[in-house]
Amino acid sequence: MTHPTVADVTRRIAERSATSRADYLARIGEAAAQGPTRGGLACSNLAHGFAAAEPGAKELLRTTLKPNIAIVSAYNDMLSAHKPFETFPRQLKQAVIEAGGIAQFAGGVPAMCDGITQGRAGMELSLYSREVIAMATAIALSHDMFDGALLLGVCDKIVPGLVIGALSFGHLPAILVPAGPMTSGLPNGEKSRVRQAFAAGEVGREELLDAEAASYHGEGTCTFYGTANSNQLVVEVMGLHLPGASFVNPGTPLRDALTEAAGRRVTGLTALGDDHTPIGEVLDERAFVNGIVALLATGGSTNHTLHLVAMAAAAGIDLRWDDFAALSVVVPSLATIYPNGSADINHFHAAGGMAFLVGELLDAGLLHPDARTVAGGSLAEAYRSEPSLDEGALTWRPGPAESLDKAVLRGVADPFAPDGGLRMLTGNLGNAVMKVSAIKQEHRQVRAPARVFGDQAEFLAAFEAGELNRDVVAVVRHQGPRANGMPELHKLIPALGVLQDAGHAVALVTDGRMSGASGKIPAAIHLTPEAAADGAIGRIEDGDVIELDATTRSLRVLVGDAELATRPAAAAPPSQRVTGTGRELFAPLRAAVGPADRGATVFSGFGNEGES
Repeated sequence: MTHPTVADVTRRIAERSATSRADYLARIGEAAAQGPTRGGLACSNLAHGFAAAEPGAKELLRTTLKPNIAIVSAYNDMLSAHKPFETFPRQLKQAVIEAGGIAQFAGGVPAMCDGITQGRAGMELSLYSREVIAMATAIALSHDMFDGALLLGVCDKIVPGLVIGALSFGHLPAILVPAGPMTSGLPNGEKSRVRQAFAAGEVGREELLDAEAASYHGEGTCTFYGTANSNQLVVEVMGLHLPGASFVNPGTPLRDALTEAAGRRVTGLTALGDDHTPIGEVLDERAFVNGIVALLATGGSTNHTLHLVAMAAAAGIDLRWDDFAALSVVVPSLATIYPNGSADINHFHAAGGMAFLVGELLDAGLLHPDARTVAGGSLAEAYRSEPSLDEGALTWRPGPAESLDKAVLRGVADPFAPDGGLRMLTGNLGNAVMKVSAIKQEHRQVRAPARVFGDQAEFLAAFEAGELNRDVVAVVRHQGPRANGMPELHKLIPALGVLQDAGHAVALVTDGRMSGASGKIPAAIHLTPEAAADGAIGRIEDGDVIELDATTRSLRVLVGDAELATRPAAAAPPSQRVTGTGRELFAPLRAAVGPADRGATVFSGFGNEGES
């Protein structure tokens, strides 16, 4: 039986989305009714579409008798998470052929790494790369040649962008094809210790670089539970991966078998197959609620309070932060993956991983068991299982009934905490997100004077000058989507950790992002309205007392409403007047973007209140 809160939240989402969702379904239904699209192309158009194909493929593409599958990939050979995709198109093409179809590499999308751009100007392009990826995906699918899609992406903005783009062709089936995490390297606790020691001046750059290189050491996704691995976990529970595909290491026989199985499976999901399953129908209200529940149960990335809202809007669904907040009250915390604990994603996978997690949430009524999936059955029918090889053949077997490591993964009867890992904070500063899964109980309430900064550099200069050795709430503003693209602010965390470990009450309040690596510092992030949209954060002054309380879910500055309203708004920092490194190219997106609680997206609909 579905949990009453889960049922109630889903009902509210469906009711407020009724008109927009119906319009979306009517649009993709009309597209589906036209049949295989290349059948309507003029001869010249069609000839262009198969001119580069091999002779046998040309003959197949001249007709609409066999499904043609688009491959859209975020491959590059600089980023560890996307390097494995180099060989996937060849594998996928062969698998599609074996399943009775044909496949073409339709297009590539950019993939940037927030780990590389942290604290650099390039980070100001990061969030908007999601919109670029969505548009690039739509361009790849725009040729009216395809009956389905295979989407190859892993990290941060890439998966949400691929999904948003695919939803614009929501009459087509689509399967996301992951690459898997790299094998475990330096333990995460040791990595964090060295980072903080470097911030305190106790070790040098060489020791820090040695630690980082031992952590990020090979092909595959970074092993901590940031946005990349949150992407994989969330979309699997939303039914867009094959069961158990998320966390199998690259370069293994099982990874290859899962990749090939995705090619075979999507061929059968097209309108020319026996089980037509459009992505626009898979991603309904139930799927998005299931994704939020999985995120909360595992203490996943705060970036998904943006991405899930934006993805839902692309499917005509009005998802709100209130929905996250309501679900967080009833969803227990079942996993401790770094930065929420010392284990990495490989340890989670070994402890029982996705099959155990999904089974526990289903048994507790916290997931919609009847949600559609690309596996052919419902979530309950297919996703309690884990993949394995039986004499080289891919099979699925029941997942473990018990966690194999209760220090990493637990059941609903014995959770790490009774509620989810995210809090939605509200008060006279607006609305913000706080990740609490890695924060000790004694640090979840902070009342301290503010010290205001215009960017990370100002904060770090004050820290290095010894000006912050006290109780302090660091306010870093003009970091929202409209101001500078909402960069992640991880450079702040080691320094704030030093202050907290010294016994000070510290917190961060910002209209910027922090993502899955938020760590042990209480941080009210994604604050909206942002400073660039005349939010109250722009009127905070040094010395104002700020109260942040994760228990009461409140965020307040202890200044009277009348005084706060009459204060002048702070100007943007000088660093935002600097151009170069591509930032000027994204000025139109900054001008058009909606607020954080509507997905921080430039696309029309629920993600942008400024457009109809």
